[in-house]
Amino acid sequence: MKKAEILKKAILSHYRSVRQFATELGIPYSTLVTALERGIEGMGYGTVIKMCQQLGLNPIDFTPLEEDASLGAKILENHLMQKYLKLNQDGRDKVMEMMEDLAQIDKYKAKSKKNK
Repeated sequence: MKKAEILKKAILSHYRSVRQFATELGIPYSTLVTALERGIEGMGYGTVIKMCQQLGLNPIDFTPLEEDASLGAKILENHLMQKYLKLNQDGRDKVMEMMEDLAQIDKYKAKSKKNK
């Protein structure tokens, strides 16, 4: 399924119409309809991000974001994975080793939601 098709399906699952979605986001209706018909590749990056954020979609692959995932966190995760995949096996092993070491140090441990 193309990104435009995924986007239209997501819009219609959250809104009564594409027009309602466009109005709520302040996007010209004609621009949105054209993008959904011809593909979103010509749309501004900021507009695509805004739409994905509103619909809870990952702007990279248009998959749904988990309930508690923020858009910024997903973008960071994707960026980190792109860097990781550029490493050879020795580099990947070293990164995993370093993360294991850091995870043992209280200073670097993530705070759980319960403890915040």
